[in-house]
Amino acid sequence: MPFIKVDVLREDLNRETKQQLIRKISEAVTSVLNKDPHLTHIVINEIEDDNWGYAGEQVSLLKEQGFSTEKK
Repeated sequence: MPFIKVDVLREDLNRETKQQLIRKISEAVTSVLNKDPHLTHIVINEIEDDNWGYAGEQVSLLKEQGFSTEKK
């Protein structure tokens, strides 16, 4: 029984985006690991910018300096 935890920054993730992420992860686990999707559990944990660090800084401070989490 796979249990998959996905940590993401709390941003504009709406219900549809989360559902798509859950669906795609389930499909990958089913395909790659040959696991029953009905026994696959996925948790999305949204983390505040102040609680996530990167390169020695809080993401909230990096964003104030122009850092972006968007794909270029």
